[in-house]
Amino acid sequence: MSISLCMIVKDEADNLPGCLNSVEGCVDEMIVLDTGSQDETIAIAEQHGATVESTEWQQDFAAARNQSLTQASGDWVLVLDADETLTDAGRTLLQQVRSGHQLGQYRLDNVLAVNLLRHEVNADQSPYTEVSRLFRRRPDIQFTRPYHESIDDSVNAIMQREPHWQVVTWPQVVIDHTGYEADAISQRGKFARAERIMAAYLAEHPHDAYICNKLGALYSTAGNWEQGRSLLEQGLRADQVDPSTLYELHYHLGLGYRQAGLPAIAVDHYSKALMQPVPEILKVGAYINLGSLLQARKNYRAAIEQFEKATAAAPNFALAHFNLGVARRGKGDLEGAVAAYEKAVSIQPNYAVAYQNMGVTLFKLSQLPESIQAFRRAIALYQQTNPAEADRLLQGIRNLGIQSEG
Repeated sequence: MSISLCMIVKDEADNLPGCLNSVEGCVDEMIVLDTGSQDETIAIAEQHGATVESTEWQQDFAAARNQSLTQASGDWVLVLDADETLTDAGRTLLQQVRSGHQLGQYRLDNVLAVNLLRHEVNADQSPYTEVSRLFRRRPDIQFTRPYHESIDDSVNAIMQREPHWQVVTWPQVVIDHTGYEADAISQRGKFARAERIMAAYLAEHPHDAYICNKLGALYSTAGNWEQGRSLLEQGLRADQVDPSTLYELHYHLGLGYRQAGLPAIAVDHYSKALMQPVPEILKVGAYINLGSLLQARKNYRAAIEQFEKATAAAPNFALAHFNLGVARRGKGDLEGAVAAYEKAVSIQPNYAVAYQNMGVTLFKLSQLPESIQAFRRAIALYQQTNPAEADRLLQGIRNLGIQSEG
């Protein structure tokens, strides 16, 4: 089996080399559709052996994606953005597809598309998402919706006509996405474009739960909670909402109601989100937020249960281990708290607040040398990013009678 990489890009000279390097040896051709780059994007793509076409941007991501698909010749298509890279697990997956026989426990002959897990690097809330980006090249597989475009609608239509097909969700993280690291000016520009495109689409498709969710979440994140809540609840009223969208609708309502100071309603929405049949790794954000609300009520046992589910679903997400440490400390399990903090800093060595909490907990356990060492590490990290916090912590531990120097 052959695989075509299809991309749409604009001014991605900084990101594109990493993306294309990550697929080297795993795809048979690279199709790059440029929508108006003014930097070295086109030259970089050509240097990597890509076939580059240019088009005028029409404010429609689905249309651009579909135009790129017309240039592909492979049996399968992989779609990536320039700020995404394949993981080792992703490269292994592509090699399995190219072998043409088996895909895990599934016969490749019966697989129409593969849903891929994506790691949202440095995301504060949900560290993992699911994207439909690997699929058979067929003229009836097309992207729909001008923003947050996906192939899901066309894949579902095919499976209604040809029920022997399967859609597989690959259990390992296939893509790393660094889009959350963009600067504030860039993010404001993305917000304005996303709002404009999705609002226009939703005016013509008011019952599209998927776009109600995405636009509602966008408004809520930007601080326009009432407009966001209205759209999220509009999405819940739609017919035949798929489990993934239903999870996100309840999850985003939980975030909003918590921010609005209505924790009981937030707990209800997080609980409903967690009832949806989606992969456990996608539920991490809801587990953590529900656990935090339970912890605020001093229901430490229930909070620990949620945080443990989060660490089981995403063992390499440092925040989940940190929150578990805080809850265990609140319950009085100091040794358990230290173990959780140690796990957090082993995953994220620059986690200053985790070292700080570890220092406090070790001090309570009368493990003074270890406590001093943790405090020193926290102070050193704060000095790099937040000198005022470093000074405050240094004064605080001196007030406890601890000398961090020497």
